[in-house]
Amino acid sequence: MKHRLATIFALILLAPTAIFAAGFERPVPKPQTETAEVWFLIASVALIAALAAVHMLVQRR
Repeated sequence: MKHRLATIFALILLAPTAIFAAGFERPVPKPQTETAEVWFLIASVALIAALAAVHMLVQRR
């Protein structure tokens, strides 16, 4: 009996809050900064250099 009463009480108090809840708003992505582009360029060049070094190492064997 107490469980039913608690459930009914919770539904009466909490149900209206769901009706007034705000809808989901998608986050807006921020534009990429120039600093981020420079670091991406450095990382890309480093990756290509590492791949070339591995290629040369494997080719010798």
